[in-house]
Amino acid sequence: MGGTATSTGTGQRERGGPKPHAARAQTAALPLTQGFVGASLQPGLSCRNRGHPVPTAAPPAPGSVQASGRARGGFNSGRVSGVKSCCAPAQLGLLLPAPSGRGAGTKSVNSTRPFPFPVQLLVFLLELEPKFSAAPMAPLCAALLARLLLGQLSLVPAWLSGAGAQAGQGFELRQPQKEMSVIAGETLTLTCTVTEGGPIGPVRWLKGWGSGNETIYDQKEPSSSRGTMAVDQSNTDFTILIRDVRLEDAGTYYCVKFRKTDTSEELYRRGEGTVVSVQARPSNPTVSGPSHRAEPGKTASFTCKTGGFFPSDIRVKWFKDRAPIQAQPIRITPGPSNFTYNMSSTVTVTLQKDDIRSELTCEVQHATLTAPLNRSYHLSQILRVPPNVLVAQLPDPVGLNKTVNFTCDVQGFYPGSVSVTWLENGTEMNTGSPPRPTETPKGLFELRSTVAVQAVQEKNGSVFTCRVVHEGRDPIIGRATLRVAALDQKESNSPNTNGSSLFIYVAVGVVCTVLALLVVAILFLIRAKQSKGRRETSAWCRIKCA
Repeated sequence: MGGTATSTGTGQRERGGPKPHAARAQTAALPLTQGFVGASLQPGLSCRNRGHPVPTAAPPAPGSVQASGRARGGFNSGRVSGVKSCCAPAQLGLLLPAPSGRGAGTKSVNSTRPFPFPVQLLVFLLELEPKFSAAPMAPLCAALLARLLLGQLSLVPAWLSGAGAQAGQGFELRQPQKEMSVIAGETLTLTCTVTEGGPIGPVRWLKGWGSGNETIYDQKEPSSSRGTMAVDQSNTDFTILIRDVRLEDAGTYYCVKFRKTDTSEELYRRGEGTVVSVQARPSNPTVSGPSHRAEPGKTASFTCKTGGFFPSDIRVKWFKDRAPIQAQPIRITPGPSNFTYNMSSTVTVTLQKDDIRSELTCEVQHATLTAPLNRSYHLSQILRVPPNVLVAQLPDPVGLNKTVNFTCDVQGFYPGSVSVTWLENGTEMNTGSPPRPTETPKGLFELRSTVAVQAVQEKNGSVFTCRVVHEGRDPIIGRATLRVAALDQKESNSPNTNGSSLFIYVAVGVVCTVLALLVVAILFLIRAKQSKGRRETSAWCRIKCA
């Protein structure tokens, strides 16, 4: 070593001797032990050189230096690299704690919580500095203590954590779920378990990491947390439930164990995180058609809409009476929030008269649905079938004062709301309550309206009109003309005109028949008489001639 320091009788340091720190610097590289954690130095150990006793080794503590073995760093039976003396902390009566909190046959300085070994060693060095400088083995003692101090300073954080750090040995936090998918409105279950024996401090669930994280569950304040414990009063199972999940709940969740310190809390363990994706079901679809009714042969467009779904992938199918029909490409637009989407799909249909009972169906499929959503639209809601109007013409002429009925048939119309009005020569007639339409097997409606008219001479040539108004459209009309037979005024005024005429007709017929028979009889008699006269004349001539 580059020289030793000697001491005088008064303990003063001689001039020219090496400085204590120089001796430490020269011997700092010695392979000395850092393993004095388990050793407990006993009182009575001292230096035996020039009047100082030789140190004796402390009894080996369980799990530390073996009695007959070689301690890490070169200690063996009180020898250090062949030197039979060292510096003993017991010269000041300073006791060091054993691993169990008890010295080897001694009492600790602080019975509740002793100072850590590095702190005690630092105090010892500061107080023993004059003696180190004067001792003959000062460089070696300084090197031993410096090396020991450097090795033990790494244990200061562990000591500061106290019993909590020792209790945390072997502590485990498990967050097994890597990814999860949940549908909005349902309950999300996040799993986290810990082992017994962790340090003092709460467990929390955090959404996100860093400055923008959000506390979802706090063991210290569970009542104010959005998440609730799945197992009440458990110290190992910190699985939480988040009910009525919203789309904004999507993110990464961490189960975190904190350790309590003297002033606050610090991170102790953190789970690997669970990535949660929230899906949203589409709303029940709606189907809308034209605002006005359309007649057969016209085209009409129908639109199916739904919204509030996530993710954006969605499919739509259209059917007419269960037969698929082609639709236009769907349109997907962002919803009111950044997490949802809206969908719109349009189909165009050419209307037919037989579509009264037909319907269109919009079918929506999405990843969140176990079965498609359907919405139907009845084409009868927008279809209008105009009526056919027919007024029957009476046979001409009509007998004077005869009562006749004009009939108006309104056929094959939809919907069933219709207005029927009779006009005589353009003037509306009072026909009483209109008849009610009846439905046909095809879903159309029909109606028959009748008006009674007396065939007086004044009405001869009158025009009777049936005017039909359907769904506010232009009127549809049918016409018929009344023809009255011409007779003299007397016969027309006689109350039995019809009966007398019939009697006269019969009488004339009978008379004519009788006269005809008489004529035939007379002619027959005349012929018979003529024939008889010719026969008699012929016979007389034959007699005379003979």
